[in-house]
Amino acid sequence: MSKKKEQYYEGLGRRKSAVARVRIKESNKKEQEFLINERRPEEYFFTQELREIVVSPLKATSLEGKFDVSVKVKGGGQRGQAEAVRLGLARALVKFDGELQETLRDLDYLKRDPRAKERKKPGLKKARRAPQWSKR
Repeated sequence: MSKKKEQYYEGLGRRKSAVARVRIKESNKKEQEFLINERRPEEYFFTQELREIVVSPLKATSLEGKFDVSVKVKGGGQRGQAEAVRLGLARALVKFDGELQETLRDLDYLKRDPRAKERKKPGLKKARRAPQWSKR
């Protein structure tokens, strides 16, 4: 009567202020299920470029269609979220098979991009923009 637990692999990806939790599990179905916040990538990301960024780790490792992918992503903008999903998916694939690490590392998919918005400083209008200066 007990349910058999599904084995999944999880990866966390971050970029700027976007955070993505990616879970992959092996799929026996003919068509892979890829959901981002309960929506298909075509519905969630409106540009082809962002959709390609999201699935690029699967394409690079020739594992398209082998996994059901479930993603929860929040914060940031569209591109930050897409790149956070890419990092999370790459990390989950490495947990699935450690031999994929070299391939993904060579493509920089396992590297977290540390760039983030610089904080505003007191006395300035923005992080670096000073108020206009007038001699007289």
